[in-house]
Amino acid sequence: MNTSSKKMAAGMAGFASVLWLGLTAAVAANQRRLVFNPTVIPEVNSPRSSGHRTRPIVLRAKDGTRLCGWLMTPRTPGPRPAVLYFGGRSEEVSWVVRDAGNLFPNMTVLALNYRGYGNSHGIPDETLLVEDGCTLFDWLAALGQVDARRIAVVGRSLGSGVAVQVAKERAAHSVVLITPYDSILAIAKKKFRAMPIEYMLRHRFESIKHAPSLKVPTYVLRAESDDIVPHSHTDQLCEKLANLILDDIVPGSDHMNIPYLEATQARIAGFLTQRFSQPLAAPQLIETVA
Repeated sequence: MNTSSKKMAAGMAGFASVLWLGLTAAVAANQRRLVFNPTVIPEVNSPRSSGHRTRPIVLRAKDGTRLCGWLMTPRTPGPRPAVLYFGGRSEEVSWVVRDAGNLFPNMTVLALNYRGYGNSHGIPDETLLVEDGCTLFDWLAALGQVDARRIAVVGRSLGSGVAVQVAKERAAHSVVLITPYDSILAIAKKKFRAMPIEYMLRHRFESIKHAPSLKVPTYVLRAESDDIVPHSHTDQLCEKLANLILDDIVPGSDHMNIPYLEATQARIAGFLTQRFSQPLAAPQLIETVA
C-alpha cells in the first residue's frame, strides 16, 4: 500500500471512529426520548366509560409530582375488584377510559399518565415510574369500595416492565402483560449492536430478572405481527415467569393496534373476570409454641 493509500485508509478509520463516538454520544444523550418519548396530546377528548362512573383525578407522587388520569368505578355498590393500568411508550392513557367497559367490566380502574405524559408533571424515569406505580397501588388498595385482596396489574409494552416490578413489590392478585419483553436492555443491544449499550442505558426495565419472583397468575398476550418486541424476547420472559397461566397470540394484531382490538379486550376481560371470581386462599395461621 503506497503512502497516499495509507493516508486515505487512516482518514477513513478516523472518520469512522468519530462517527461511532458521535452516534454513541447521541444515543446516551437521547435515551430518555428513545425509551419513553412522552406524549402530551390526549388520545380521547373528555373520555367517559360506558360501564363506569368516571372522574378525572390528580394524585401526588412521593416527591410531590402531580400525576393526572382517571378513576373509573362500577355503577353497582359494594367492594369490587380493581385494575391498575400502565401504558406503553408514547401512550397517553385516555383511551383506556373510553374502552374500560369492555376491558374491565364491573371492576374499579385506575389509569394515570406517567410523569411527563398527558397532564402529568415531571420527567419519566424507570425508578420513579416503579415507585409511582407502588404509590398508586397503595392508594387504590385503601380506596373505599375496592377489595384490596383483588387488585390486578395490567401493563402494555413498556408498561409491562413497570407492571412486573410493581406486582413484585405489592400484593397483586393477578397480572396481565400485553406485548411484554425480557428487557429493554436486550432489545437495545440488538438494535445498537455496534455500541456499548450496556454501559450507556439507564432505563433497562429488566423484567426477566423479576419474573421468577412473580408468583401470582400471569396472562401474556402477544401481537401476531410485532416488529417492536419480537416473539423471541417474549419467549425469554415467559420461560422465567413463575406462574404463567396463559400465553396467547391475538390474530390480526400488531404492536400498535393490539389493545384496541375486540378480541384482545374480550380475552383480558374474560381472564380477569374468571380470576376474580375464584375464592381467595385462606390466610395461613402461624402456630405458636406455648
